[in-house]
Amino acid sequence: MGKIIAIANQKGGVGKTTTCVNLTCALHDAATKALLVDFDPQGNSTSGMGVDKNRAPSVYDVVLGSVAAKRALVSTRYGDVLPANKALSGAEIDFVEMEKREYLLATALASLRPHYDFLLIDCPPSLGLLTLNAFCAADTVLVPVQCEYYALEGLSDLMYTIRAVRTRLNPALDVEGILLTMFDGRTNLSLQVAAEVKRFFPGKLYASVIPRNVRLSEAPSHGVPVHHYDRASRGAEAYTQLAAELIRKNQPTP
Repeated sequence: MGKIIAIANQKGGVGKTTTCVNLTCALHDAATKALLVDFDPQGNSTSGMGVDKNRAPSVYDVVLGSVAAKRALVSTRYGDVLPANKALSGAEIDFVEMEKREYLLATALASLRPHYDFLLIDCPPSLGLLTLNAFCAADTVLVPVQCEYYALEGLSDLMYTIRAVRTRLNPALDVEGILLTMFDGRTNLSLQVAAEVKRFFPGKLYASVIPRNVRLSEAPSHGVPVHHYDRASRGAEAYTQLAAELIRKNQPTP
């Protein structure tokens, strides 16, 4: 049974979509069955995996129950994708009148879960009904945190939301880990943010860190993950290390 991990942070520009795309690819390269579920109306994870954002059917059709999840899947050489497009932007309005609206994504992913080792959900940069659906579908939340001061305030808000979801909707939800992104070890600020996260969330900070890297920024414009744009780049190496760490931490204990 695959593990569902929501990749979330209500603050935009922290490397959430970059992490979804490149971690999916790194897991795929490690011979692990990985599915990227794009649940952000911007559809950037979809295009980052080389899939046309305008294609149909999409995750929107799946959560509304009009299309079977298997029909909407797209297989790429970087891993499988359940794509999103701008139709998802109206989903929160559509969901309001629906029964058990917080669990629509969980229901949609139930048939796919047995076929993958990891299912990564790219959440929108907000704490609305779409992100709530992702948290109700997920086993854990992976939180990318940009190495800047305000990131710590946003992290506190996100943890409050996770606790609320755990209390009311998904008691099994846990924090998978906290990932430092745009890290520059030459600056005191990056080191201070790392120290603070480690202090407040012991055992949850990944050893792998994602550096500031031009290749990571360039890869999406080519519609490929960084591993297929510049495999030797620091960004590609960092996500390879993160995938190995994720796999290792999720191996069953003997």
